Amino acid sequence: MASIHVDGEDKTAEISDWAIFWSDKYQALLLTCRYPFGKKSTHPLSDCRISPIRELSNMLLTKPGSTIFKPIAKATIYGERYAVVHYPGGAKPYVYKTDGIGFTAPTSIKNTPVLRYLTAVANARQHHAESKADREIANNVVRQLEKLPAIDSTALQAYCTGHNGTREAGQGLIYPFGLNESQVQAVERAFSAQISVIEGPPGTGKTQTILNILANILLRGQTVAVLSNNNAAVENVYEKLEKYGLGHLVAKLGNQDNREAFFADLPAWPSSTPEPAPSLDEIQVLVSRLKQHLQDHNKAAQLQIELDELVIERRYLQQWQGHSDGQATGSLDKYGLTPRKTADLMAYLANLGERRIHLKDRIELLFKFRILRAKPFSQGEARMAMFHALQMHYYDKSLRDKETELQACRESLANANFTALLKELTTASMHHLKQHLQRQVPPSDSFDAKNYRRHFDAFVRRFPILGSGTHSIVNSIAPGAILDYVIIDEASLQDIMPGILPLGCAKNLVVVGDNRQLPHIPVKLGLQAPAEAYDCERFSLLDSCIAVFQHTLPRTLLKEHYRCHPRIIQFCNQQFYDNALVPMTEDKGEAPLRLVVTTKGNHARQNTNLRELDSLLKVLEDEGQAVGMDGEGRGYIAPFRAQVNLAGTRLPADFVKDTVHKFQGRECDEIVFSTVLDKKHYNQARRRLDFVDDPCMINVAVSRAKHRFTLVTGDEVFTDNNGHIAALIRYISYYAQDEQIVRAPVVSAFDVLYREYDQSLARLNARLRPRDSRFKSEQILEQLLREALCAPAYKTLMYHTQIKLDQLASPVNPQWTERQRAFLRRASCDFVIYFKVGKTPLGVIEVDGGYHDRPEQAARDALKNDILAKTGIPILRLRTVESDIAQRVGDFIDQWASPGP
Repeated sequence: MASIHVDGEDKTAEISDWAIFWSDKYQALLLTCRYPFGKKSTHPLSDCRISPIRELSNMLLTKPGSTIFKPIAKATIYGERYAVVHYPGGAKPYVYKTDGIGFTAPTSIKNTPVLRYLTAVANARQHHAESKADREIANNVVRQLEKLPAIDSTALQAYCTGHNGTREAGQGLIYPFGLNESQVQAVERAFSAQISVIEGPPGTGKTQTILNILANILLRGQTVAVLSNNNAAVENVYEKLEKYGLGHLVAKLGNQDNREAFFADLPAWPSSTPEPAPSLDEIQVLVSRLKQHLQDHNKAAQLQIELDELVIERRYLQQWQGHSDGQATGSLDKYGLTPRKTADLMAYLANLGERRIHLKDRIELLFKFRILRAKPFSQGEARMAMFHALQMHYYDKSLRDKETELQACRESLANANFTALLKELTTASMHHLKQHLQRQVPPSDSFDAKNYRRHFDAFVRRFPILGSGTHSIVNSIAPGAILDYVIIDEASLQDIMPGILPLGCAKNLVVVGDNRQLPHIPVKLGLQAPAEAYDCERFSLLDSCIAVFQHTLPRTLLKEHYRCHPRIIQFCNQQFYDNALVPMTEDKGEAPLRLVVTTKGNHARQNTNLRELDSLLKVLEDEGQAVGMDGEGRGYIAPFRAQVNLAGTRLPADFVKDTVHKFQGRECDEIVFSTVLDKKHYNQARRRLDFVDDPCMINVAVSRAKHRFTLVTGDEVFTDNNGHIAALIRYISYYAQDEQIVRAPVVSAFDVLYREYDQSLARLNARLRPRDSRFKSEQILEQLLREALCAPAYKTLMYHTQIKLDQLASPVNPQWTERQRAFLRRASCDFVIYFKVGKTPLGVIEVDGGYHDRPEQAARDALKNDILAKTGIPILRLRTVESDIAQRVGDFIDQWASPGP
């Protein structure tokens, strides 16, 4: 109990109540004392003494239910009942009742080695920024870093110290957006620890999982920011919330343009009455019932995959045995061998080798395998035939057993009404959530881009879900605001700095990403990290969190895959995910894999490969696909921007064309992946191969395809590397139908330039005349031209080689510039077409080798083109990487063909 002295007199016993307040009129703190029978008196607080009294300085003040932590200069606590608070730089004190506020001491987090290092990284990037735009971004990050409150309850404090706090599960969980076995684990773990990680491989319902976490945050009356390093990643979350009638809860903030667009058209609070909903306890009963069958649901999908695999393996075995000499052995069912016992028996026979069966062997066959008659296992052909029969029996018995197990799983799910139960749970969860939200008094909508931070607590009651980029979240919220949760999507692409900014303004963190997809591209600064786990040049935010928290970090791999045809995603599953994924899509006998291998030769030029595009177009034309397809379209992806740009000039317009890096997060019905590299020494360098054959790049490339994946690559380009593309080629070769493996669909006359060329060009190679030219490319063209002009339609034409350009264009023409006159005197043309009679020059054919891609040679080519154009002589340029050379030559000279007889 407080004691009060007024003007030196102890009034404690006389006073029934007291209060402190600030008077604007007197510009002073006053004390009001109330006495029995309604009497009261007011005195300057400076004339009174209240005890106990204590003072606080350099603290953070917050109020119950508020997100804001305000720094204070000083607070004086009177009788543990009133706090007189002075804010930094403020002249006027504020009076609060102590039961309506709380004080928190700021931590020393900003002086920790981790945050000092991250601050140094931010400052160094600011200093090294090359463009104005990059400098502005870096400056913005530095400013936001300085604004972060130093509070021990934040996720940033946990990250810098490596201490992951635990959380009580509290109330039950709801799943209004559906669920599967791993999604249940992910949601439960998100509410069991301060920091948790959800690893979301392609097509595994990552967005659905985030939505379920959001639903439970809303149910708890808490706040959350959904962030990523790009807006596209969280746009899908916005769209789904809008679709389910929850879009009015989202504030799309971020940069200034986004904020202004949001406040210009604030979503309205729904006026409809929510439907009746079951209680949370009733929903938990549904969750418990459904959990019992989620494992069977996954098991059924996994069994189907195993069955499909067994069918393919059995087919290959049958084909092989069909080509081998063997003798029938009859059914082996009489032995009652399980698949495991069958494998053991095959191992036993292999161990016997060529030796005869002795008494000891007969006893082993009897006791281990219950085989009494050993005659079928005697030496030679009989034993080999039995071994082959056991191989086929293994597959037949495994198939029967798996089919029986699969049928039992499906019957169990059917008896439990699994599908109906799942729908009942999601519907009940959604109704319960909406009823909970509608029970609230509709919050104020009177916010704009300028005032919402001043009324931030009211703002987040109205919009409890905030959307932003990680690099702009601190600017988007009120100073000192601490949200309950932050969810960072695409965290494998998120750099640690500025990725840690949202950690400083949230109590709990859910990190979502997949470190087996493309990572972020680090900025090299050479700064030494205080510990390896925090190294901004090595780790993404996802990998850093995994390294920092290690075994204390709840990690959930979303296993169930819903996007790709099972045969497509199984490559990624086997190559990158250790067979942890469970494909939930169905194989209906489609042809989801295709391999197009270009003819041998060095077809790549400056990160482009025209032959791969021509080969693809030929395959599409043969299949009648050259004009496009229905559905979500088709995408063409390549490792290099130059190849994507070239594809834009060649492929049909319905193809979405981009680099693999830009395609992450997207999907198409059909994906074509072009590898570009050839076998030139430069392209076989480790740096080049490692870039194209990067496991993350291949994983992303394959997993973009929903129904069909096509690989276009050079012949044996990646064989010696024996990396992921080599594995992909082997995989497609094994699983694809024969007609889906296309080799050398396009052959060019210029392929004869290479030591290894298609056999269809052997006759052309034999006809080449070395005396024609010292360049084999010109030998090839001269032979094609010679043969073409033999046709009756071209009997009036002839050609000459290496004609000086000034013999075709007069150098004294006044229209030429000095540069053109100089060029005319020294340049020549590879081939010139003439009329035999009159020797009139008609056209020029140039053979452009790889050096024509060089800027200086390209400039000379452009000069020659311009001169010939002004002279009125057409030119045909043939690059040695192009195909259909004979056809193009024929089309060119056809304009001077003689009319028929």
